[in-house]
Amino acid sequence: MPRTLEAILSKTADPLLLLGRFLLALIFLHEGVTLATGFAVSASAMSKVGVPPYVLVLTILLQLGAGLMVALGWHARLGSLSLGLFCLATAILFHSNFAVRNELLHFEKDLAIAGGMFVLAATGAGALSLDRAFRRRQLLGYAA
Repeated sequence: MPRTLEAILSKTADPLLLLGRFLLALIFLHEGVTLATGFAVSASAMSKVGVPPYVLVLTILLQLGAGLMVALGWHARLGSLSLGLFCLATAILFHSNFAVRNELLHFEKDLAIAGGMFVLAATGAGALSLDRAFRRRQLLGYAA
């Protein structure tokens, strides 16, 4: 990589991590809200594929909870690992009919999102995160 580009990327790593976290979290936050506000319709659709309503509730809680964790950078490694595993499960359980082009596309997108989540789990949320703010506050001697 050219030195100039490497220098720019090293100086912008934390803002890029923040943007990446927001973009990754967006799909889960949006879907969690959509499932929650249309719970009856969602439950009906999921029951047709054999998913009981309590799994829908757990899915909504995971998407909203872990989505916020990733977006805010609060226990982002745990949130991103959870969502990455969720994406792998979703791809395998719901998008494995590769004869249908749209299903293959959703399968690949779930794998790509899982990959992004695993990268975030490995790298952490960066300096622009609640985790870093809380850690810094503890180091400075403030009661948390």
